[in-house]
Amino acid sequence: MAILGNLISRSLLFNKRIKLQVATPEQFQKNTLRQLMERARYSAFGKKYEFPAIMDESLDFINDFRTKVPVHSYNKMHDEWWYRCLQEEENVTWPGKVKYFALSSGTSESASKHIPITQDMIRSINKTGFKQFCSMVNFNLPPKTFQKGVLMLGGTTTLYEKGGYFEGDLSGIGVKNMPKWLSSLLYKPGQKISKQPIWEDRIKMIVERADKWDVATVCGVPAWVQIVMEKIIEHYGVKTIHDVWPSFSAYIHGGVAFEPYRDSFNKLCSKPVSYLETYMASEGFFGFRSSPERKGIKLILNQGIFYEFIPFNSDNFDDDGNVKDNPQSLLIHEVDTETNYAMMISTNAGAWRYIIGDVVRFTDVNNHEILIVGRTKQFLSLCGEHLSVDNMTKAIDIVAKKMNLEIHEFTVAGFNYENLFAHHWYIGCDDTNVDTEKVKLLLDETLNQLNDDYAVERTSALKEIFVTVLPNDTFYNYLESIGKTGAQNKFPRVLKGEAYNKWANWLKAES
Repeated sequence: MAILGNLISRSLLFNKRIKLQVATPEQFQKNTLRQLMERARYSAFGKKYEFPAIMDESLDFINDFRTKVPVHSYNKMHDEWWYRCLQEEENVTWPGKVKYFALSSGTSESASKHIPITQDMIRSINKTGFKQFCSMVNFNLPPKTFQKGVLMLGGTTTLYEKGGYFEGDLSGIGVKNMPKWLSSLLYKPGQKISKQPIWEDRIKMIVERADKWDVATVCGVPAWVQIVMEKIIEHYGVKTIHDVWPSFSAYIHGGVAFEPYRDSFNKLCSKPVSYLETYMASEGFFGFRSSPERKGIKLILNQGIFYEFIPFNSDNFDDDGNVKDNPQSLLIHEVDTETNYAMMISTNAGAWRYIIGDVVRFTDVNNHEILIVGRTKQFLSLCGEHLSVDNMTKAIDIVAKKMNLEIHEFTVAGFNYENLFAHHWYIGCDDTNVDTEKVKLLLDETLNQLNDDYAVERTSALKEIFVTVLPNDTFYNYLESIGKTGAQNKFPRVLKGEAYNKWANWLKAES
């Protein structure tokens, strides 16, 4: 282990000292699309959209690609193409047969999506993961961090064989294809525990073995990582997680905004911990925050993903967040820092001009760094208030700090109210003495300051807001009731339609 740690440390230092800019962002992306189209030119998708002719004859293959290939939602991609991959057909949208499918329902839809994971995508994920590992030296972590255990809290790693392919959580696909040196020497909780299909059983086994591991890095969604750490602290009768894991110094998180959890995380620790944000989804590993001084997540432009950015406005999307036909899209060198964009990708897993549902804003266009500010389907605009998840998260964070509260979870729904409209906020807080009316007034005041459209509508169509404060466990219990318990699942920040009805009915039945 020590020898391995020294080799890793030297590699990391080498990567930190030698940084060669071999191409511009535009050139990286141009090369990436060329490689993708060349690989897929003889797939069924490539033939339909004339990839061979474009690559052999076009003077502007990027423009021709964007002109000929339509924009795809998941449903369009699945119904026209990926269903054939599930029937074990070869060469559909990517060369060969798809061996793995990641099951993903995101945060707003109940039906599981089957996202193809090719060997080329797995290699890209591993390479981007190693790049992030190398970037960790920028956070001035103790050298021993790279010689200690890495606890990955994901979904079950058990994969289910479905004829000629396997399906399951992306965590399982990742662990099955993890580099051997990481799997055998550093990876925790290990193959035996991670295969347990029931989340509660995995937690119990992790807690019982936690004192036998020397964990320095933890990865996972904040809410579930916090639950595991609290259970470890309680089980061993200690004050902080560092009493069990004295080497713990790096937490890698993603998927949701970390700010609502930061203060409560800090209370679980007695030593400084570096928080490293990552951007990974079932469709690919897009990037990570490369140093503590950077505000945004750095997109990786040369690992099998070609990006386009659609301005998230009424010209390109309808009121429900569905993309319109022939939307305007921009390339990596055409974006600005003032616009919110829906991200669209073409990948080496056979996704083509595919909208993943995330809305981003660039913090630095030269260094291609972004913030995730919401979802195309998770925003609230009943009457023109245009509330993004970013607005919501900032407002909740301000309320929590001003009122000295720990708010980990929240969600909001909009509905018709007295011939106009209203919002209903459900806020997770374990303080039984919280002043709900004060929370409501401060939240409303803060949103008025953060969002001019909201302020205008509060004087007209948005007649009222309601606030219900619930224990944090209420949110997690609801996820369990709908079969979404576990480290990969996140509570949606906005509830609409049937999703809101299910939540409201469940709360009524539980009261």
